[in-house]
Amino acid sequence: MAEAVREGVGKRAMKPEHFKEKLRDNEIAEAIRQAELKTSGEIRVFVSQHEVEAPVSVAQAHFFKLGMDKTRERNGVLIFVAPCTQKFAVIGDVAVHKKCGDEFWRVLTEEMTAHFREGHFNRGLLHAIAKAGSLLAEHFPRRPDDVNELPNAVERD
Repeated sequence: MAEAVREGVGKRAMKPEHFKEKLRDNEIAEAIRQAELKTSGEIRVFVSQHEVEAPVSVAQAHFFKLGMDKTRERNGVLIFVAPCTQKFAVIGDVAVHKKCGDEFWRVLTEEMTAHFREGHFNRGLLHAIAKAGSLLAEHFPRRPDDVNELPNAVERD
């Protein structure tokens, strides 16, 4: 499993109440659905309502709890956000990381950070979903027998 983490995206950037207000779950679920129409990969978004000091560890635990390690091709991507501590992590399963390497994760988290700093939380997540979807489509195209293995809804704790 590979991960990328971006911490401290700016004290003014990701206030929990603003993040929750600007997050549009239906748009996020639809973006995931659209991205997955082109790939056998699976994308999930998880928003933690708790203070998280180690976002990668917590994201990895949720990755397994959500069954993302059980996809047929081991090609799941989890976008984990903890607004209370202004941290997030992006986790990709083994097959994804093998295809994209560290540079993809670094660029993706920098781009998400830029959106978050501007207060564009929903846009930052939609951008990450689209970018992860494009990567998955390139390396894991949709198969004729493909099924949606995991729900597209935003998860919360």
